[in-house]
Amino acid sequence: MAKIGFIGLGNMGGPMARNLVKAGHALKVFDLSGPAVAGLVEAGAEKAATAADAAKGVEFVVTMLPAGEHVRAVYLGDGGLIAAADKGTLFIDSSTIDVPSARDVIAAAEAAGMAMLDAPVSGGVGGAEAGTLTFMVGGSAEAFARAKPILEKMGKNIFHAGAAGNGQVAKVCNNMILGISMIAVSEAFALGEKLGLDAQTLFDISSTASGQCWSMTSYCPVPGPVPTSPANRDYKPGFTAGMMLKDLRLAQDASKTARVPTPLGAQAAQLYALMEASGHDGIDFSGVIKLIKGQI
Repeated sequence: MAKIGFIGLGNMGGPMARNLVKAGHALKVFDLSGPAVAGLVEAGAEKAATAADAAKGVEFVVTMLPAGEHVRAVYLGDGGLIAAADKGTLFIDSSTIDVPSARDVIAAAEAAGMAMLDAPVSGGVGGAEAGTLTFMVGGSAEAFARAKPILEKMGKNIFHAGAAGNGQVAKVCNNMILGISMIAVSEAFALGEKLGLDAQTLFDISSTASGQCWSMTSYCPVPGPVPTSPANRDYKPGFTAGMMLKDLRLAQDASKTARVPTPLGAQAAQLYALMEASGHDGIDFSGVIKLIKGQI
């Protein structure tokens, strides 16, 4: 049993923390949402008075926060987690944030005698609840080895992506592929429908041909072919269009930093920005097909 501080109990962090409690770990939890904390306390966790309090007297600290600015604010400074934690504490930040913020905070933690990993996830709320998330982890091999037994209680696929910040690099690259491929699949189904091709027929062909991809076979954006797809639940989100837009914007920030042009990624970000502007950023990201078909 490990002693773990957990900060950030939202749609993803809450289920992740619950899985750690179920696995027998002792958790101290903090979130700005009282009901979120109360739910974890009821599940067996201890309530921390502040974020800094959650980092005291524990071996690991896991954070799941909205953006880089929040990670910097929570970790850095006199009242931050790095200053509050015992020497040797291992920090695991599973937020999806910009690469420079991840690397800067990890450098600050290491300078203070701590170990830290950036460990963003893929798999959505369903994956968080089922404990089947994919973790993309950046940081030292030693810290990764130490963290892996903890991560395995929250995820199914745990990958060491290399040096500090590389977890975030892997996440933005992966989700840029996803955002682009979902648009391509959606455009194909919209075109096929307009020209009189049945959606199931197109699926049967492309899912076994060169057009095959995850967006087609696991998350098909039209009702019917894949029963578990959000398209069969009126695009109720597992992963919202707004979340995809955030990741695509992070990918664009990274491309500018690295001076690597990603024109398709830029176009994908623009399309999801239209979803946001139309007030539909709360539907599933596969609902982009509705925008392509002129339905929103």
